[in-house]
Amino acid sequence: MGFRTQRPIASLDLEQGVRVLLAAGGYRTTGDLAGATAQSLVRELGMTLDQANNVMRKVHHEPIPSISALDALSKERSRCSITTSCKAFDDMLGGSGLPGGRVTEICGAPGMGKTQYGMQLCVNVQLPRSLGGANGDAIYIDTEGSFIVERVAQMAAATINAHHLAGMSGCRNTVDDFLAHVYVFRVHGYLEEVALMNQLDEFLKKHTNVRLIVIDSIAFHFRQSFTDMGLRTRLLNGMAQTLRRVADQYNIAVMLTNQMTTKISRGANSSGTDSTTLVPALGSSWGHACTNRIILYWQRDIRCATLVKSPNLQERTVQYDITPDGVRDVASGYNPLKRRLEQ
Repeated sequence: MGFRTQRPIASLDLEQGVRVLLAAGGYRTTGDLAGATAQSLVRELGMTLDQANNVMRKVHHEPIPSISALDALSKERSRCSITTSCKAFDDMLGGSGLPGGRVTEICGAPGMGKTQYGMQLCVNVQLPRSLGGANGDAIYIDTEGSFIVERVAQMAAATINAHHLAGMSGCRNTVDDFLAHVYVFRVHGYLEEVALMNQLDEFLKKHTNVRLIVIDSIAFHFRQSFTDMGLRTRLLNGMAQTLRRVADQYNIAVMLTNQMTTKISRGANSSGTDSTTLVPALGSSWGHACTNRIILYWQRDIRCATLVKSPNLQERTVQYDITPDGVRDVASGYNPLKRRLEQ
């Protein structure tokens, strides 16, 4: 049987354990199952015959959902964004901050503040909508061991003070309240990372108030002694499909951090010598995985962020700062030379 369209296996209404077995066997889309039978799935993956028959029924008969353009517009307008606590950064992303239902990638060299953005968003997502939050919870997937709970507590305390939340009813107003609603997963290898992606649906169905997922960083385990580049590409593509679907289905803002790597172009200069450029890690194919891509960098001792990819926003560069209170706008009259001398 031929497949007119290919859908991610994760989008089918299957048991979580069955989806895990299919993913482990390399079945990511319905197209991958084009030559499979229920009996072959039983032999290859070890699932029961009833489970295998159910998979084939879903693949062959599951209707493809549709939505009108008007409903799609209404859905987009109903999504909530999350402020970054930097107005310039929020404006660059359309005025309200990190968009819900989308996957946004923030790239930069070490020390640029990628992790700081992730932790700040974990605090801000819990703010009431009237203050730029989503009144929701956060998932933080830590691949590098860079999540520092004391820093999150510091940001939460500063946020409470800045918005005068202490004593306010109807919202979270203590540091403990904020910390209790950030779910941290520490993953130590790419297999754990992929397994966690396969378990996201189950977790989100139990924790229905999650409105933010941060992965810091997406690249770390996929750059460590990974020799099978074909497998790496397939795993990353599968993760990207899962994250895009989860963002849309559960109305969640997904933020990924990514590292930078050096790209060498042989004989690219006019003199025939090699040239080097800093580019986001994981290659050019990964650049299509996210809805928005932002690159952080230094410019004359000032932190800058450039939106380099977006389907609906123009390329733009803004300045930002990392302060003891968290991510903030650059103060008016900021003098980088004075700051360097003071340090």
